[in-house]
Amino acid sequence: MVEDDRELGQLLVRLFRGAGYAADHATDGQAGLHRALTRTYDVLIIDRGLPAVEGLDLLKRLRRAGVTTPALVLTALGTVHDRVAGLDGGAEDYLVKPFEVAELLARVRVILRRRPASELAVGERVFDLLSRAVRGPDGEEVTLSGRESDLLRLFAEHPERAFSRSEIVARVFPDTTGDALVDTYVHYLRRKLGASVVTTVRGTGYRLGPS
Repeated sequence: MVEDDRELGQLLVRLFRGAGYAADHATDGQAGLHRALTRTYDVLIIDRGLPAVEGLDLLKRLRRAGVTTPALVLTALGTVHDRVAGLDGGAEDYLVKPFEVAELLARVRVILRRRPASELAVGERVFDLLSRAVRGPDGEEVTLSGRESDLLRLFAEHPERAFSRSEIVARVFPDTTGDALVDTYVHYLRRKLGASVVTTVRGTGYRLGPS
């Protein structure tokens, strides 16, 4: 949850935890952006009028970075124009303050029912998006860091496509410049999962390796 009203944010975190969810709270857009880029969540709840990075800008940056976690915008900005901007900006739902707690919980349940499969195929292995673990056919698991997970997810969601380094930077490392970080994280994935997990496409960049 990204909510600059500390009292409301802490209240909602307690509410969600009491309903059986794990939840945490960022109080500005920059902190929310960092968490959403480096951790795995089922749902993001984002306010609009945030310090550091405005809520819709935060959501647009996440979508450009390839973060597909469903988002609910929770804000006092409630005109038709505001709601349309939020939905067009990448939100799955938009709820205006003041709101009923029961409705917020119901909308989150709907989002969770609609979420895509939480596992992707990586050759003969399975990549669990929630735990960031890659499981082999023998049951052995390798856990990835947040950035490693985001990079592998990009390749696994588009197994036939080769991505240039600049595309990968825009989708996975939007807060950095230069292509060297891409090569570094490809090296990390190969070191953890084997050299063939990512294939180098000469003159283009990288794609998921052969199955």
